[in-house]
Amino acid sequence: MKIIAIDMDGTLLSNDLTISDENVNAIKKAQEAGHIVMICSGRTKYSILQVSNKYSIRCPIGASNGSVAYVEDEIVYASYLSKQTVSELTQLLENGLFPYKLYTNKGVYVPNTWKEHVMMAYKEDSQIAKMMTREELERVTDKDLQAPYYRFFDDVTTVLADNSVDFEKIFLLTLEQEKRKQLVQDMQQSKDIMITASAPTNLEVTTEHGNKGSALKAIAKHFHVSMDQTIAIGDNFNDLPMLKVAGLSIAMGNAEEDVKDICDAVTLTNSESGVAHAIHKYVLASEGVLK
Repeated sequence: MKIIAIDMDGTLLSNDLTISDENVNAIKKAQEAGHIVMICSGRTKYSILQVSNKYSIRCPIGASNGSVAYVEDEIVYASYLSKQTVSELTQLLENGLFPYKLYTNKGVYVPNTWKEHVMMAYKEDSQIAKMMTREELERVTDKDLQAPYYRFFDDVTTVLADNSVDFEKIFLLTLEQEKRKQLVQDMQQSKDIMITASAPTNLEVTTEHGNKGSALKAIAKHFHVSMDQTIAIGDNFNDLPMLKVAGLSIAMGNAEEDVKDICDAVTLTNSESGVAHAIHKYVLASEGVLK
């Protein structure tokens, strides 16, 4: 038995945010052969399930960059940001007018200023259009926010006051690169956090242990699978923790060059069903790759 941990955006998903038939079939063949496929994404559990259910893919999940790992509906691992840390960081973000979202066990909390601040940043920098198309801009300011798991607020203190809310991740857009560098330096004053990215236009903040590597280890432990029998497939910097701990690390053909450099192998791109290619080559067609 092997565990195959797969990132979503830029990896399992094509550029049009769909999963190809080739990828779906390869995943199901791997599962039928007795292997465990795990989706490990920066997305929330709700967003992951919205996609996976559409393709009838049932598997363990590492959500919010691996801050929480699920087997069915059972949480087998969780590493939440403290309210104090969330309070400090959101104050910093609001002072700088940065658009941000709070990924939680209750859904994604979004300040009502989100669209206003995204548009403000977009208009401030003429270089942004090179990184974010008008279609992407419309998606992040409108279409994405229509999902039922989004919750809007005027004052973050009302969210912090709710003791039933656990904070998994802070997601923020940083479109102007000099501001991005300064923000990273400012946020790093907070202890015990990890700052990563899944695109040049965002930053993602979790606890230092809230990462995809921790989620993969937790799922492996749950199923009594040794780490040398694990495979990780990803494309971006938030995938590095799981790629570094996996027995076999596979970068997508469209992955960042720094990601490719630390991986054992490189597969095809996400628009070429690179996940299916990797599963067929390293699991189904060659059961002896990871002994």
